[in-house]
Formats: sequence, structure tokens, C-alpha cells
Amino acid sequence: MSQFTLQPLDNYQAFPGPVVFVVMDGVGIGKRDESDGVFLAHTPVLDALFQEPLCTQLKAHGTAVGQPTDDDMGNSEVGHNTLGAGRVFAQGAKLVNEAIASKAIFGGSAWKKVIERAQAGGTVHFIGLLSDGNVHSHISQLLALLDQCAHENVKRVRIHVLTDGRDVGERSSLGYIDTLETKLAQCSQGGRDYRIGSGGGRMYITMDRYNADWAMVERGWKTHVLGEGRQFSSAKEAVQTYYDEDPKVTDQHVGEFVIAENGKPIGTIDDGDAVIFFNFRGDRAIELSKAFEEPEFDRFDRKRWPKVFYAGMMQYDGDLKLPKNFLVEPPQIAGSISQYFCTMGITSFAISETQKFGHVTYFWNGNKSGYIDERLEEFVDIPSDNVVFDQRPWMKSAEITDAVMEAVKSGKYKFIRLNYPNGDMVGHTGNPEAVRISVEAVDLGLSRLLPVIEKARGMAVITADHGNADLLFTVKNGKREPHVAHTLNPVPLIIKNYSGVNCWTLGQTANPGLSNVAATLTNLLGYRKPSEYDPSLIKLA
Repeated sequence: MSQFTLQPLDNYQAFPGPVVFVVMDGVGIGKRDESDGVFLAHTPVLDALFQEPLCTQLKAHGTAVGQPTDDDMGNSEVGHNTLGAGRVFAQGAKLVNEAIASKAIFGGSAWKKVIERAQAGGTVHFIGLLSDGNVHSHISQLLALLDQCAHENVKRVRIHVLTDGRDVGERSSLGYIDTLETKLAQCSQGGRDYRIGSGGGRMYITMDRYNADWAMVERGWKTHVLGEGRQFSSAKEAVQTYYDEDPKVTDQHVGEFVIAENGKPIGTIDDGDAVIFFNFRGDRAIELSKAFEEPEFDRFDRKRWPKVFYAGMMQYDGDLKLPKNFLVEPPQIAGSISQYFCTMGITSFAISETQKFGHVTYFWNGNKSGYIDERLEEFVDIPSDNVVFDQRPWMKSAEITDAVMEAVKSGKYKFIRLNYPNGDMVGHTGNPEAVRISVEAVDLGLSRLLPVIEKARGMAVITADHGNADLLFTVKNGKREPHVAHTLNPVPLIIKNYSGVNCWTLGQTANPGLSNVAATLTNLLGYRKPSEYDPSLIKLA
């Protein structure tokens, strides 16, 4: 018997329709005032759902999703990991912090190979997001790696910085650059040479995901590896120049910059060097990793493919084994809800648009790519528009809804999961009007979808992976500042039972969070929760 077998739930009655699980990405529960984009939006469907008896709030940040502390925001990756795993695993930020604190990171084979390259005369390069957002990376981790390089007398280091403005303040990069420059000056003693070599905005170069815009990665390759791009004498000068040229530009969209002396780039990546991508989160590190590692690479013309030792802060894709070398082991998640469902022969359908497709597949399945059982599963990726998201805040919500309605009507699937990305992707733009429209687009999608679930005699389970749209601005010194990062707010969990059978009530779950959702879904499909899962939120009356 498989270790992923489920036991039937006592006194449960089967019903004809599917369980449809909706993730309203970035739609948290805010203060219900003028700072709350969800509250300001016209959402008659959500307003009614919030009055349902099976409605509660879930914690979606901090220790509830495996982050180091409750001061740390949640994000889509750890959120979907936790939703699909049914319990809390230590996530990237916490794992890296622990590895640095114990110095285990510096005893691993990957770090030793980096040092070997440096001792043989190569330059050590660090590429990653420069902020303390703690979603993709944390500047303190980079600073610790630099200290260790200096401690081991690495002679030459170059940093290729990606400015944030998304998980932190939208024009905050100059402060992080100052902090980094101070550290680089401290490390550049005794003949060592530590400097910033290149950079650019995270949504302009390098950090594409899900194959949405490989041109971003190509710009990053040209900037970091080849040293091709607009030249400046310093990163600070580069960012300030882009600010001055366009008062509306934020750190996300700062143009590429190459630091040069006498017209010559100071930080090209060459044969014999070592390269570390210091992001711990994988989605926006995978594509550049492929460019460094794949011999038969055809996404763009690399022009030059330097023979380097390349490592990630973590392994970004366990199935693809990408990258081959990494500094810290990622969380090992076995027994995802999909493994249990496939063992039990439950047919499933997963869909989102490209920006969040990996969240309902890869992250949901415990950082594993591809199907668990393609006979039982179908994944649909609707291509995202290649525009700034506040220009089309409805995104692909209509197309996602269309496909899910057809999936429900088909009767082929017992479990359907979908992600509406709007609240998160548009929330990051800081555009209040667009944020409201994004939430309204999700509400409109629900208004179309719920009657179809009702007709099929199914069930709807609606939640979010973290907050974002629920906080449009903060007030500092009497001045409003756009809030473009995730929030620490709880998220809703709503169950709408259209099946006509099984009377469910909310249980007395202590500190309910995203990790309680998998057991809840297991119950709704007629099974007891796996023993290792956190408790269900419901019980049969």
C-alpha cells in the first residue's frame, strides 16, 4: 500500500460536483479604510461571501509559512508551498539564515569550489536582488558572504545588483547601495578589490519567470556577463540618473547600468570566474541559471558563454536539478496534497496565467516540476500579457474563469485549483485605481464561476496566499507613501457548499493558517487528513 493512501471520512456523503479551490493572490483583509484597496473596490460577490457561516481568517505570513519571524511578510511561493504541503516547512530565508549562523554554508562543496576559483585567480561574482524584502533575498545574507570572502582573502569580487522597489519602498535602492558600498570598502583592504560591476531594475533585467519575457534575461546577460549597456562611474550615479530622467520611474524598472572606468566595464564575467546567484527564492532565478548552465541554449544568443563555476544560493528546481551546484539545501517537501490525491485516483485541473502558473503547479507540489500522474492531472498555463500590470489590471481573469467553467461543466475533474494573480501583480505597481480594478476583476470572475459550481452541485473554497491589495499606502511624517510590497494581514478562507449534502461547521482550530487548508480540502473530498498534516478547519455536524 502506498504511503500516500487516505482513509475515508466517517458519515461522509459523496456528491457529483468538484471541489473548486480559488486563490485570490494578494487579496488580504485590511483595515477597511481608505488605505485598503480590497475594501474600496466594488465587490458584491466577496461582500456576500464574507457573511457566509463557513468564513474565517488565516495567518499567511511569518512563522505560519516558514519564515524566520512574524515580522516577515508572506509571499506566493511560501504560501503555495504551505497550502499544498499541509504543514509548515522552514523556507528559504530561514534556511539560509541558519546556514550562515552555523557557518554550514561555508563548509559545503559549492562554497569550497567558489574559493578554489578565487585562489586560482578568478573573480567571484554575486548576482541578486539588493534589498531586505526577504522575499527573494536579504542584503544581510549578501553582506555575510562578502565578509567570508574577505576572511578567506578572496582578492577580487564583483556585485551585480538588481534594484527592488517591489518588496520594499519603490525608490529605496540608494540606501541599500550605500550599505553595500560601505561593506565593499571595508572588504577592499590588503590589496583586495570589491566593487559593484553592473545592475538594473528587477522588472527590467534578469529576473523574468515562467518564460514570460526572455528579453529581460538577455538584457541581464548582456549587462552582467558581457558588460554591454549604458555606462556609469557608480551604481549610485546610475540610479540617480534614471530617477532624474524620469520622475515616475521606480526601482523595479530602472534601466540597465554597467560600471566602467575609461570606457571599459569593470565587472565582466569571464572564463575561470565563479558566479553565485544570491537569491534564495527560485522562480526568478531559474532562467538566468539556465543561461549559465545549459550547453544547448537557444533562448537568445549568448555571444559568449564563459566557463565559470556557477551556484545558486539554493537549488531552484529540484526536478530539473537546476542549478547543479548550490550553497544551501532547499526544503524537502514530501507528501504534498497532490501526491495523496493522485494515489487515491482523484482527477485534478490546475490553471493560472503565466505569472502564477508555477504557483499552482511547482510550488503547490512541493517544489517539483511536471505532473505527479499525468493520467489524472491537467495543467493549463494562459500566457500573460507582456505589459506593466496596472495598464491591464484585469489581466487574464476572464480567460482563467472561462477555462475553469468549462472544466467544471466537463465533469472530468473532482478537484480544480486556480490562481487569480490580479491582487498581487497589480498591487505591486502602487497604482490605487488599478488595484481596485484588479480586485473587481476577481470579483467578476467569481460572479461567473460560482453559479456554474452551484449547478454542478460542487463546492467552492476561496482564499488568498498573502496580502497586498489590502494596503495601498502608509503614512510617514504626515505624508502618504505608496505601499507596493506584501502585507502582514490575514487572508480570508470561505467555503461555499453547493453540494446539497454534508453539513460542515468550522472547528476550533488554534491559530489557523494556510497550513490548515490541505487537511480541510482532504475532508471536503471525503477523506481523513494525513497524520502529518496540520488540523482541518472544519468538521461534519
